[in-house]
Amino acid sequence: MPTYVAFLRAINLGAKRKFPKDAIRAATEAAGGTDVATYINTGNVRLTHPARSVAKVREALEEAYAAEAGFDVPTIVFTTRDLTALTARAEELHAEHDPAGQHYVTLYAAAPPAAAVEAARALEHDGEVVVVDGRAAYVLLDGNIHTSRLLASKELAALGLGTARTVKVLRTVTEKWC
Repeated sequence: MPTYVAFLRAINLGAKRKFPKDAIRAATEAAGGTDVATYINTGNVRLTHPARSVAKVREALEEAYAAEAGFDVPTIVFTTRDLTALTARAEELHAEHDPAGQHYVTLYAAAPPAAAVEAARALEHDGEVVVVDGRAAYVLLDGNIHTSRLLASKELAALGLGTARTVKVLRTVTEKWC
């Protein structure tokens, strides 16, 4: 069976969106997942699943997560091969840009629309760079997320609903699971 890595969006961010790791594991198994593992409380899940498409796995997980959590849990799913390539691209950009601040990667269920990608690429803010490649937007900041003009831009929001992870989390998940 194929192995997938799922990234859950907007969980454990306050009193109303709690979704503990044990509940995530149970819901993942209810969705047909086996060999389930989680990493930290931000919703990083490894699983094997009999479905042969990322879209089918995502659909099964989102349905099971909503039933277990009591709220919608947007979920972004990658094959281990695709996640390995995505993380390698993140490492390449990180080395190339060597930001003094932070490096975040926003993951999407589908590649953002071409017009939105072009608008995001056209943004120019000192010390802030965005590279959109496939189903990921790599944001390199000399400062931090709280003062970033790029992260607050309508152009970045137009890329779609995604979930962000630091390059460090992606590196760790890829080393552990891929």
